[in-house]
Amino acid sequence: MQSETRTGEPFCKINHQINNIKMDEQELIIMARSGDRRALSELVRKYEQTVYNFAFKICRNRDKAENTMQETFFSMIKNLQQFDNKSKLSTWLYTIVSNHCLMAARSAKKFDGNSFDDDQANIDENSITDWSVSPETITENSELKAVLDKAIEKLPTDYRVVFLLRDVEGLSTEETGKITDLSVPAVKSRLHRARAFLRNELNMTFQNGR
Repeated sequence: MQSETRTGEPFCKINHQINNIKMDEQELIIMARSGDRRALSELVRKYEQTVYNFAFKICRNRDKAENTMQETFFSMIKNLQQFDNKSKLSTWLYTIVSNHCLMAARSAKKFDGNSFDDDQANIDENSITDWSVSPETITENSELKAVLDKAIEKLPTDYRVVFLLRDVEGLSTEETGKITDLSVPAVKSRLHRARAFLRNELNMTFQNGR
C-alpha cells in the first residue's frame, strides 16, 4: 500500500525528550492539557508519521497530505481540552483526518459518494467479499502493489476512507463507524462494495495482461 516517509523539520520544533522518562499516553495528555509543551510535542511526534501516511493514502498527494497533517494537529492542540478519553487518541486523530479529507474532496467537487449502491442495504458479515490479499503479499509483490494503489485511487473518497480504516489500518467495524459517523450496517455495506470494486479492478487488469 502506498505510503510516504516524511523528511525534514518535525512539526513542533521542541525537544521531544521528556526528562528521559517513558510516559504513557494518558499521562502525556494530562500534562499537555496543563500547558506542558514538551508533552504536547511528544504526542505530535508519536502520531506524526501515522497521521501523514493516512492522509497521503486518502489524498494521494504529498502537499495535501502535509496540509492535512498540519490541520489535524492544529485541531488536536485547539481541542485537546474537549477530548473525552473515552476513545483512543489515535481514533480521534483518524476522525479529524477523515473529516478534513472528505471536506476537501467535496470542496474540490471530486466527491463521488453516491456512485455506489445504497449504504443501508442489509449486508451480513459472512457475505462481505473475501479479501484474501494480505499486506505481506502486497509488500512482496510490487506489481500487485502498484495495481492496487491505482484501483484504490478510483474509489469514491468516502468508500476509500472506510476501506483504508478497516483493511489497511486494521480498525474494527465499530471503530470505523465511530470515526466516519456511520452505522455498523453502513460500514459493512461500504466495505463490501469497496472490496468488490477493487477485486474487480485487479481481475480486469491481470486478465488483460496489463
